[in-house]
Amino acid sequence: MTNTEQSDTSTHSTKGSYVTDGKEFTRDTQYIETRITRDGADGYPVEAGRYRLIAARACPWANRSIIVRRLLGLEDAISLGTPGPTHDKRSWTFDLDPDGRDPVLGIERLQEAFFKRDPDYPRGITVPAIVDTTTGAVVTNNFPQITLDFSTEWKDFHRDGAPDLLPEHLREEIDTVNKRVFTEVNNGVYRCGFAGSQEAYDAAYDRLFTALDWLEERLTTQRYLVGETITEADVRLFTTLVRFDPVYHGHFKCNRNKLTEMPALWGYARDLFQTPGFGDTVDFEQIKQHYYIVHEDINPTGIVPKGPDLSGWTTEHGREALGGKPFGDGTPPEAP
Repeated sequence: MTNTEQSDTSTHSTKGSYVTDGKEFTRDTQYIETRITRDGADGYPVEAGRYRLIAARACPWANRSIIVRRLLGLEDAISLGTPGPTHDKRSWTFDLDPDGRDPVLGIERLQEAFFKRDPDYPRGITVPAIVDTTTGAVVTNNFPQITLDFSTEWKDFHRDGAPDLLPEHLREEIDTVNKRVFTEVNNGVYRCGFAGSQEAYDAAYDRLFTALDWLEERLTTQRYLVGETITEADVRLFTTLVRFDPVYHGHFKCNRNKLTEMPALWGYARDLFQTPGFGDTVDFEQIKQHYYIVHEDINPTGIVPKGPDLSGWTTEHGREALGGKPFGDGTPPEAP
């Protein structure tokens, strides 16, 4: 998400400090809340080709937006810029692109687009972010709203056969599930990894695995989190699960068990991974590089582990027996 994953940003090393001694991790959730909408109420109307999504494949919060953009077929309407997996305390950088610059925006650091919006921008430079290519300024970095707006405000540009990720009759249940998944799982792994005391870590660990046990039970009898098709809820959980064994189990000390040792969750994660739009957005090497190199106060050597063995992600999962179809009456996106 950010080069400053915590609310206390008073002390930083070259790459950033993520643990505050003696304290539990508290995420800074203040984002630029401007929205891109059909009516352009905030000054930014939906317009194909105008906006560029900046989303690092390494980051789980950004990975969500890449998945939803692909599932809905918004690739031609919203271009994609992908920063490299590592960054320093200033900003994500475009070191994967020729000359280290985003080919559309012409910038070396995402920070430049934030400063175009506000020269005194005081918070972390986060992904995903959407930039207005006509001005070069960030429109929003409000990651939970970005994917919701992709589903609702950008409907005129959805591909034929795109899934409904926010079915109206399931919206209340999706919101309820998303709230628990965010607080206990998506953010729960960070509360473990960035805990500044034994007490904070122990409490975070217990909360995380209580929630994972709840999900294991829920997914034993149903194929998807809510309803009979993939929804926003599945996207939000998937990006944490796919990082669990390569990163969170060891690096963040979320080690009661591996994902591969929870049968329903492991089958569910493989089912989604093998669904077009999910696994084809995942880059395990970038994921590991990001966490193990950037979080130098947790992993000061910067050594990136060679494991784990990832071959299991493409094995049979058997989840079809639970019913449901990933795209309902729609169709999968074309191969990337």
